[in-house]
Amino acid sequence: MKIAFILDPIPNLDPTHDSTVAMMEAAQVLGHEVWVTQAAQLSVVGGKAHAYLQPLELVPVTLGENRWVAVPEWYQLHAGAFLCLEEMDAVFMRTDPPVTVPYLYATYILDYVDPLKTLVVNSPQGIRTANEKMYALNFSTVMPETIVTQDKRVIREFVEQQEAAVMKPLGGKAGEGILFCNRAIAILTPLWKLAPTKARNP
Repeated sequence: MKIAFILDPIPNLDPTHDSTVAMMEAAQVLGHEVWVTQAAQLSVVGGKAHAYLQPLELVPVTLGENRWVAVPEWYQLHAGAFLCLEEMDAVFMRTDPPVTVPYLYATYILDYVDPLKTLVVNSPQGIRTANEKMYALNFSTVMPETIVTQDKRVIREFVEQQEAAVMKPLGGKAGEGILFCNRAIAILTPLWKLAPTKARNP
């Protein structure tokens, strides 16, 4: 199979940590061709999604003393080409959140891939619909009481009621912007999802 990965710049990835690299390694080990591109390299031409795609070869990580180890030159990119994404058997959208406007535009471009010809993972519509933090609210019976608001009064009332809470920006990732707050809260930013520090019985 020919598998394309839409990802962040490869020099920014950590081969001993990033799940995207692990997926690409697994595909390569199974004998599939691995191609890569970035969201900014996507286009729609003639009503079809295209991208500048480069073949990628990886040197898989090895397990050292309780940790994964990568060689310094762990990847090699080959000369690329501007191709229709439907020439791929599968396309994986692996750009890290937050879901910014450019990220959303990338999902709109992926709508122009014929699903009968090429599998897109995850579904562009699903990515837009299932925000990683908002979607969790569908499972309120198995999560701590949670609110989403940018109203300072609502935040203060919630923290006073719960005594302490964790604040997460809806657009963050990898722990960015997460704050622990209690009744002495004074720092607020535009839009937050809050949950108490302990789950309570329903």
